[in-house]
Amino acid sequence: MASGYGVFANGGYLVAPRLIERITDYRGRVLQDSPTHKPDESMRVIDARNAYVMTDLLQEVTRSGTAAKAQGTLKRNDIYGKTGTTNDSMDAWFAGFQRTIVAVAWIGYDTPRKLGDRETGGGLALPVWIEYMAQALKGVPVQTMTPPEGVMLYGSDWMYSEFGPGAGVTSLGMED
Repeated sequence: MASGYGVFANGGYLVAPRLIERITDYRGRVLQDSPTHKPDESMRVIDARNAYVMTDLLQEVTRSGTAAKAQGTLKRNDIYGKTGTTNDSMDAWFAGFQRTIVAVAWIGYDTPRKLGDRETGGGLALPVWIEYMAQALKGVPVQTMTPPEGVMLYGSDWMYSEFGPGAGVTSLGMED
């Protein structure tokens, strides 16, 4: 899940996730370093426009949807993600990101059984994710996504420029 959401966070590039970025000893000497590598076109798995439009949709989930608590609690508008709950509330999760970090919180049992009749990803997993991100994003400036070339805002929706107003089928030739 983290790799998948990382594609959106990285503008359409598939970047291998890293659990630990750097290990230092008690004196601050670097023992292991896993530097971030700038993605190149060989790592692109979806068009930058697709990644941007999807990211905008995921931002709306954290702004006013099932995960609105994320932006409200963290006081950041650069949070994107989606809650999830399986049938019969067997599993609950929240997968989300900020430009610099992707994280997924999952709640469930190793031997599947119901979490409870009213348990959801927004109710169980989202608070765990928020707590983690509150620590992980300390000191990290808010970073808004820049729309790539080839998308346009029409009303409150982003769309590919070639499908904007007047660019598609406007009539089937049928009168009311």
